[in-house]
Amino acid sequence: MATNTTLLYDLPPLPAYQLTPRPSLVDGIPDNILALILPVVAYWAVSMFFHVIDVYDLFPQYRLHTPAEVLTRNRASRWDVVRDVVLQQVVQTLAGLILAYFDEQEYIGREEYDVAVWARRIRFVQRGLPYLLALFGLDASGVAANFSRNGHKMLAGAVAGGYYPGATQSIVSSGGIETVVPAFTNWEMSLAAFIYWYFIPALQFTWGICVVDTWQYFLHRAMHLNRWLYVHFHSRHHRLYVPYAYGALYNHPVEGLLLDTVGAGIGFLTSGMTHRQSMWFFTFSTIKTVDDHCGYAFPWDPLQHATTNNAAYHDIHHQSWGIKTNFSQPFFTFWDRLFNTQWKGEVKLRYERSREAAEKKLSEGGMQQDSDMENSSSDFAQPNGEAAVVSPEEPSDRDARTRLRKKTASFSPSVDSLKGVNHGVPSSVL
Repeated sequence: MATNTTLLYDLPPLPAYQLTPRPSLVDGIPDNILALILPVVAYWAVSMFFHVIDVYDLFPQYRLHTPAEVLTRNRASRWDVVRDVVLQQVVQTLAGLILAYFDEQEYIGREEYDVAVWARRIRFVQRGLPYLLALFGLDASGVAANFSRNGHKMLAGAVAGGYYPGATQSIVSSGGIETVVPAFTNWEMSLAAFIYWYFIPALQFTWGICVVDTWQYFLHRAMHLNRWLYVHFHSRHHRLYVPYAYGALYNHPVEGLLLDTVGAGIGFLTSGMTHRQSMWFFTFSTIKTVDDHCGYAFPWDPLQHATTNNAAYHDIHHQSWGIKTNFSQPFFTFWDRLFNTQWKGEVKLRYERSREAAEKKLSEGGMQQDSDMENSSSDFAQPNGEAAVVSPEEPSDRDARTRLRKKTASFSPSVDSLKGVNHGVPSSVL
């Protein structure tokens, strides 16, 4: 039991509070463990949503790539992708469990007290208003009196330095004596509650996002600029020249741990979020990552319009000609803009050439390496001209190839003609 009934410069006293352990959101599952489970569930739920769209070809007009490209250009089988994603999620969960072992118990019961602390800070700020007005040659008492005469008593009290004669309350001291003391006004408590319940969590969430973006930009960029890092780790992710939703976390396990798990963990730990907040943070980050790899540019997808870092933006990075640009992920693009690593060239003709090559390859029935592998030297070019080449993993399912060839033939009128391709992507992107 904690109390605070002392008066500080005629400020309202802070209420007493009693701490109790926070109950779990789901019975039997601690909140910090649930924060590890939800991102995995969200990953596969959202991925399967996009996978169903792929399988039934529901929105071909919004595709970034044709099914023919998925078949002929990617260098990893679907099974390889699922296996590596599951492995990364196992590593991610184990790392989270290790950290969860050291988590302290979270308590509730002092929310009213914390809101009152913010109300007191607001009152402190008001104490400085008379001095601020004096800098501009204004008499705070005269201005306050004028406001009071016009019926603006709350504004008058604030201008006067936070003095509200009518705002009082009665408290009973430990000795049983009833005392009249100052009280907070309604507007002070409302503003304090807004700061405590909404503004501070929003700042924590924003900080976590900025930490993740910063961590991933510089580490992601390093994995492209450093030959050893690219060859041994990051090149695996770039076997998917045509990304799809559940391939979002298709990485080398070491890269997955460093880039995704550690980055999100640092964002959470430095922001001071609670475990309840971390559920939203980890889950939202996961959904955004999946959405950025979904292969669709939907006009009604809010995640693709909240920032310019979306599926179309990141897809450029997965192309052999754009692999040294658009490093930012998963939220904003300010680091790309600041360091001039944002793709600024023309892309429409490049995408059309890739579609033409894929269609031609399927029509010929061949599975030779396409221009992505022919130009693989551009994936990682060194000053001495050396390049890191990733060995292709060619699909071997001939039945799937045949089905996809037939499906591609009736993909959409724009793809059939390969003239004026319309995939629902803004002209500035395609």
